[in-house]
Formats: sequence, structure tokens, C-alpha cells
Amino acid sequence: MPNEAHLPNEARVIPLRPHGARPAGAPTRQAPRAPAAKEPLWRDLVGDVLRRERLAQERTLKDVADEARISMPYLSEVERGRKEASSEVLAAAAHALGLNLGDLLTRAQGELIRVTSRYAGGSRRGASTSSHDGMCLAA
Repeated sequence: MPNEAHLPNEARVIPLRPHGARPAGAPTRQAPRAPAAKEPLWRDLVGDVLRRERLAQERTLKDVADEARISMPYLSEVERGRKEASSEVLAAAAHALGLNLGDLLTRAQGELIRVTSRYAGGSRRGASTSSHDGMCLAA
């Protein structure tokens, strides 16, 4: 076979498209998104409100726990967001601080709106248009 001497011994690769080109309809690669910020838990928000109010009144954990008839370790866990307290416990703690349950929950809602607006880049899509949205400063 005389013609075989003229054939190269290596395979020849012919690209079907230029290097780096994607076939039509192929998904485009996007830069990976930054992980979404984790939304706070309700128990953390409520606990923060309880602790801030207690400290603003310059009261001890023991004082508030005794008045609310809640154990001091349990109230501490609630304030730190480690326990998901029942509505009865939250109402008792709120009342011991001179608040009603609605006051406590309204403050926690305001905190939720404030915190989550940072995550959404200031977007308040689906946020309440209640006249209670805002900040309350007390001396």
C-alpha cells in the first residue's frame, strides 16, 4: 500500500466551533451570587426587645423574672433567643416590664423591618404600610 506512507501517524482534531464559544441555546455562566443574608429568627428579635427594655429600665434579670413568675435561667434563654417562648411567657415578661403583648410584638416587628431592609438593599417589597412602622426613641 504505497499511499499509506503519505498518511500522518497522528489523529487530526478539527474544532467544530472556535475555542470558548458556546453552542446556541447553551446556558450562560454567571458569576456565583453572594450568599443571601440569613433573616433573623423571631425569637431573637423578641429576646432583643425584652433585653433592651429591661436594661433601659435598669432592672435585673432576677427582678423581671420574679415579677413575671418565670425562672431566671429561662428568661435569660428567652432574651438570648435560645428558647421559643409561648405567648403566655412573652405576655408575662412584657407585663413585668410595663408593656402589653401587642407592644412587645410591635417593637419586634419594627426591628424585623429594620433588620431585613438591610438584607434586601433597602427594598421593602411586601412590607407593611402600617402607621406603626418607624423608630421610637425613649430617654
